[in-house]
Amino acid sequence: MARWDIFCSVVDNYGDIGVTWRLARQLAAEQGHALRLWVDDLGAFVRLCPDASASVESQHCSGVEVRQWREPFPLVEPAEVVIEAFACQLPPSYIDAMVASGSRRLWLNLEYLSAEDWVAGCHGLPSPQPGGLQKFFFFPGFVEGTGGLLREADLLARRRAFQSDAQAQGAFLQSLGVAREAGAQLISLFAYENAGLAGWLDALAADAQSTQLLVPLGKVLADLQLWLGGAPLVPGDQRRCGNLLIHVLPFVAQDDYDRLLWCCDFNAVRGEDSFIRAQWAGRPLIWHIYPQEEGAHWDKLEAFLAIYNAGLTPEVATAQAELWRAWNAGEGMATAWPELLEVWPAVQRHAEQWCDDQAARPDLATALEQFYRNWLSYAA
Repeated sequence: MARWDIFCSVVDNYGDIGVTWRLARQLAAEQGHALRLWVDDLGAFVRLCPDASASVESQHCSGVEVRQWREPFPLVEPAEVVIEAFACQLPPSYIDAMVASGSRRLWLNLEYLSAEDWVAGCHGLPSPQPGGLQKFFFFPGFVEGTGGLLREADLLARRRAFQSDAQAQGAFLQSLGVAREAGAQLISLFAYENAGLAGWLDALAADAQSTQLLVPLGKVLADLQLWLGGAPLVPGDQRRCGNLLIHVLPFVAQDDYDRLLWCCDFNAVRGEDSFIRAQWAGRPLIWHIYPQEEGAHWDKLEAFLAIYNAGLTPEVATAQAELWRAWNAGEGMATAWPELLEVWPAVQRHAEQWCDDQAARPDLATALEQFYRNWLSYAA
């Protein structure tokens, strides 16, 4: 059993810590490693793991030692495998300790998820560091030659069992204060601020199909409040507008968020962690990608759409792509949503097929474990 350290600097509230917390748990549970997760914002971590504390230096949660990453950094023995997540910078004293140990350490820079063509060419490349250290770039991804996606070994079996159990779904929704209405479609909404929300809500309210919109606490709540007239919204609130019933939910732990996605017919997600989990839900989705300077995020969005829509008929691919573009542009949802509904059965089938295709590839934790074993073999 090897010791692994994962370092996470929380930038996007929940995306960074969401990914690293899932990864740490999986490496501990499925690969049997001793995991230390270093987090610089325990407040964000506690939102995902309510049993944790935001005020202790060290705690054990789900088989993982969670440590507070603070300055000055404590004197600790570096692990055999060190992961700096999403280009965060390791503490200088920790790097010095790696050099001083005289032992070989596998140092990995776990990068952000991207579908861009160059990713496969950069995955696994070495990056020599001062003091004789060497780190490697490790890229998650959707195609061969990348590190795959986070997926626990039993995830899809649990998801399919839950989706086939109407009683279990009903009980879960009731625990969130949601009673599913007969004939209503369920949509979850987790997004950044989005000027395009009003157009989508207008379309949902006017649609002949009734909709229940489930909105966990998050950044998009301000836009929702504005559309509803400006009154503050809190968990437990419900508002009906035409054929749209809005439910404001509390922020839920990761496992409950998975179940929320599994309950819904369509999921609006953001960032990286919820984006991946929505794909494993096997349901149609829309992704609000994190906006970047000079519009660099558009290249990433289009790169994903190119592979996600491959194999679809032009009509279906266009409807899906135009909806995603409208959502990320913050305009045009009032027309893009009805156009997607015209090809809805094909979009549903595709979401499940995409999930199956991605599940046929090694998951991220397994790929990391294999990279580590290959590195050990090479060292020997």
